[in-house]
Amino acid sequence: MENSTKTENTIDLRRLWMLLRAHIWAIIAWAVGLGAVGFVLAAFVVEPKYTSTTQILVNQKRNTTDAGQAFNAQQADVQLINTYKDIVTSPVILKDASKWIKNPTEVVKPAKKAKYKTLADGTKKLVSPAEPAVVRRAGRGYNVSAKEMQKAVSVTTQQQSQVFTISAKSNDPEKAQAIANAVAQTFKNKIKSIMNVNNVTIVSPASLGAKTFPKTTLFTLAGIVLGLIISIALIVLRDSFNTTVRDDDYLTKELGLTNLGHVSHFHLSNDFSINKKDNNSGKKSVYRRV
Repeated sequence: MENSTKTENTIDLRRLWMLLRAHIWAIIAWAVGLGAVGFVLAAFVVEPKYTSTTQILVNQKRNTTDAGQAFNAQQADVQLINTYKDIVTSPVILKDASKWIKNPTEVVKPAKKAKYKTLADGTKKLVSPAEPAVVRRAGRGYNVSAKEMQKAVSVTTQQQSQVFTISAKSNDPEKAQAIANAVAQTFKNKIKSIMNVNNVTIVSPASLGAKTFPKTTLFTLAGIVLGLIISIALIVLRDSFNTTVRDDDYLTKELGLTNLGHVSHFHLSNDFSINKKDNNSGKKSVYRRV
C-alpha cells in the first residue's frame, strides 16, 4: 500500500487579516476604480429609461341615498378595475392612441349646434349659427406603433381602490409623458362606448418622465463591491500558490520534516576582513569583502 501525502493550501483568519492589511491600498484602488467604472457606465454609456405615470378614476354616478346600495355599487366598481386594466392594454385603445400621438390635439372650444326658434306659423328661424370646434396642437408628435406602445405601457392597481395607474417607459422623458397621456385620453374617450360607464376622470395627468434606469448610485455601489471581491480573491489566490516557507510549522506539520536549527541572518560591513596566518611561512593572508 502506497502512502500518498496530499498538501492542501489553506489560509486561516489570522493569515487572511494579515494579507488584507498588507494589501489595503491595492484593495482600495480596486474598489474605487471599479466604482468609478460603474458610475461612468450608468451616467454616460447605458441608455437611460424614463417612466411617466398618470392616474384614472372610473366609476358609475348613481343617484341613491341608500348606504347599502352605495357600498355594493362601490364594490362592483372596484371589481371592474381588472377589466379596465385589460382594456387599457388592448389593441382597441392602443391603436387609437398610436394615431392620436402622431398628431396630438386638444379642444380649446367645443363645437356648438345651431339654435332655431319656432315661430307662430310653425317655421323655424335661425337664432345662432353652428360653430365648429376650435382645436390646437397639444404638443410634439411621435411615431409610435401599437405594438411598441403595448411594450411601453403597463397598468397597476391598488387593492380596494377605484383608481388605477398607467405607466409608460421610453428613452425620452417627453415621449414617455406623451405615451401615458395619449393612452389615458384615448381610454377616457372610448370606454363609455365599450362599457356602461358614465364617469371617467383623469386624476393626475402624466408629467415629464423620471429616470428609472440605470440607477447611478446602484451601479456605483455594485462596482465598489465587485472591486472588493475581485481584489480579495486575487490576493488570496496569489498567497495560496506562493510556496515560500514562512515559518517552522509549515516544515514540521505540513511537510513532516525535522527542524535541525536556524541560520540567522547577519550583516557584514564593507570594512570586514579575515586575517589568515600561514604557520610555515609566517606570512599573513588578508581576505577583504568586495
